[in-house]
Amino acid sequence: MLDKHIDITTADGDMNTFITCPQEGGPHPVVIFYMDAPGKREELHDMARRIATVGYYVVLPNLYYRDTREFHLGMPGATRERMFELMNKLSNAMVCQDTRAIFEFLQEEGNALDGPVGVVGYCMSGPFVFAAAAEFPERIKASASFHGVRLLVDGPASPHLTAAKIQGEMYFGCAETDEWAPPEMIEKLDAHLACTGIDYRIEWYPGTEHGFVFPERQGKYHKASAERHWERLLALFKRNL
Repeated sequence: MLDKHIDITTADGDMNTFITCPQEGGPHPVVIFYMDAPGKREELHDMARRIATVGYYVVLPNLYYRDTREFHLGMPGATRERMFELMNKLSNAMVCQDTRAIFEFLQEEGNALDGPVGVVGYCMSGPFVFAAAAEFPERIKASASFHGVRLLVDGPASPHLTAAKIQGEMYFGCAETDEWAPPEMIEKLDAHLACTGIDYRIEWYPGTEHGFVFPERQGKYHKASAERHWERLLALFKRNL
């Protein structure tokens, strides 16, 4: 694998980013991996590498770059209070702005294929994936949200409001027990999306809780469901990229 850490220039500063792709056979289709709230860390780097090993150029940005170049739970001084502070500063519009900067960066990357792009987000980034798919419908053709939060909320910035613009395939993987993404929200989302005509799928993962895909999430990781998540994600990308 080819791994590198680079800065991508955005309107708000330098966004430190991890990139991984195969050593041979490029250029490769691009996948943008939006981090979860606990922050950009080696656990996510390893997940990005798993995607890259089957033939993708994976971009994993630090979405907290406006405040800090490094934050992840487990590092000295990192608290859940600080995590929520950083998370709540982000918006769908800000992440779409960052995504535009990523697309501009990719124009000069020889290993990145200029074609359909896939995006995946977890927890905090579920709505970011949803919003980006609608903001860049001609580019993003495969989108996946796993135990995503704030997918349908009251207010003008809710990502479900622009869902009809999505041209690619959209997948939502939902934990059976999830206080951050309760069944009531998912049911309302399903009812709304059914009226849009877009290509989407909502799938429940029985016996799981929020965060079930992360190997280091003690008490939450559910191996069988995590492996099913990989099966669904890679099949989604294979169909569309």
